[in-house]
Amino acid sequence: MERVQPQGGIPLIKPYTKPSVARSLRQVADTLLPLLALFYLAHKALSVSLLLALALDFVAALFLVRLFILQHDAGHGSFFPKKWMNDLLGFFAGVLTLVPYHHWQLSHARHHATSGNLDKRGVGDIYTMTLEEYLKATPGERLRYRLYRNPFVMFFLGPIYVFMLSYRLPLGYGSEKPSVRNSVALTNLFLVLLWTGIYLGFGLKTLLLVYLPIQYFAGMVGIFLFYVQHQFEDAYWEHDPRWEHLKAAMEGSTYLKLPRVLQWLTGNIGFLELADVLGNFCFHHIHHLAPKIRNYLLPEVQEKVDLVKVAPTVTLKDAFRIAFADMHLHDEKRRKLVGFKEAHRLLREGSAAHEGV
Repeated sequence: MERVQPQGGIPLIKPYTKPSVARSLRQVADTLLPLLALFYLAHKALSVSLLLALALDFVAALFLVRLFILQHDAGHGSFFPKKWMNDLLGFFAGVLTLVPYHHWQLSHARHHATSGNLDKRGVGDIYTMTLEEYLKATPGERLRYRLYRNPFVMFFLGPIYVFMLSYRLPLGYGSEKPSVRNSVALTNLFLVLLWTGIYLGFGLKTLLLVYLPIQYFAGMVGIFLFYVQHQFEDAYWEHDPRWEHLKAAMEGSTYLKLPRVLQWLTGNIGFLELADVLGNFCFHHIHHLAPKIRNYLLPEVQEKVDLVKVAPTVTLKDAFRIAFADMHLHDEKRRKLVGFKEAHRLLREGSAAHEGV
């Protein structure tokens, strides 16, 4: 991919960075109301069919993912014009999404500042080893990394660990800050109140078979989408001082192009198209270039600003291929992701050469 120059491109994006309070409030309404309605319908469906209830849980989970996107925009200060409005929405959305707002906000800002930087990995990202690091690692380190990158662990166990366990503790980046610890503690307090309310108002069965599956499905979808945004074969990785923000955004993040049938199905519901539901997940390259652009203006930027059209395009089919492909190690020489199969072939060849000496 050719080097992208920002001259003349960034000013074209500035008009899209002013938030509309009315449109933002409308997004809150058309996210929360369907989410609550689907929760209630799933609760009622338990008396009819568990499968029907779980199907409704999954649809509700998509709206919970959308709520996280609103929380995400608030964390960037782009959803409302006032900081207190963003923080208020971000905190209470975080109670529903299980993501403590200030804790996540800090690590996510670090992710934006370091995405694709080989010298600053490990905060707010899907950790990626280089091929050379993997070859030099001990057998135990290689095993741990392989387990971490295993699709079953990543997408099926990951939601439980990340949202149910990890986010319940003030650990990791910024954990020494009182604001982070307070954010986690206050979120957990409100969660206890929420769980108690669901138990008393709807019963234990609804808590276990409606609330928890919604959270689990949303976590799966969220991790899946975040993974395919940066883990494609030719994703941009570079060391300091050669790392560049513009290249990291345009060459290290994807444009998720959805099939028309999905857009049609969701558009006909009367709310919004799936691209709007997924917002920053679909147009992640634009979001990394300019985080202040609200999710609902990203499709317009993609259509009208030529600068952003150089980003890698990924279809839904490509996304599933990326998620389950053997692409886990960045080969710095070939500047692409390679798999464990190739790494272990090199290990065997190296061992054979050593024995032959």
